[in-house]
Amino acid sequence: MIHTVWIGLFLVGIVYAALTGNIAHVSTALFEGAQEGLNVAFSLLGILTLWMGILNVARKAGLLDALARLLRPLIRLLFPDVPRGHAAEGYLLANIAANLLGMGNAATPFGIKAMQELDKLNPEKGRATRPMITLLALNTASVSLFPTTVIGIRAAAGAAQPADILPAVVLASFLGSAVAVLVDRFYQWREGP
Repeated sequence: MIHTVWIGLFLVGIVYAALTGNIAHVSTALFEGAQEGLNVAFSLLGILTLWMGILNVARKAGLLDALARLLRPLIRLLFPDVPRGHAAEGYLLANIAANLLGMGNAATPFGIKAMQELDKLNPEKGRATRPMITLLALNTASVSLFPTTVIGIRAAAGAAQPADILPAVVLASFLGSAVAVLVDRFYQWREGP
């Protein structure tokens, strides 16, 4: 659907430019836009490579495991329907810990595996369970202590101090996650046992 909207926008723009005698500006803008996109992509690639390298070293040093152990009581509170020691618990811990460390690429496979394990506990296949909805809400809000992508985009755009937004992003992501959990709990309470 979104592809149809984009194609429609492009066609309307090209037809309008042709009718108003500005078709030469369209081709110029296309090439300039492509070049600018490439420049931003390479700038982001360098910054993301640096952060992913640092975070990978932190993971190999055991920081992810330590964070997962620290988060275990939180997992029990957020996912009381998941049996203690079930495989889903480990994937949930790894997913949330990876998101906290800003390792979005590492968090996604853990989230998918957690969802698959939660589906094994699902008595009614094809319908999301409470833990599945909670996981989705948490991943959508996603608390992040190191928002590497935003920092990379700011650096690529020429910000003098690209990481100076860190406190605001951390606060906003914590508040977003808190609201997501509260809304999730409200609907679970309203639906009943």
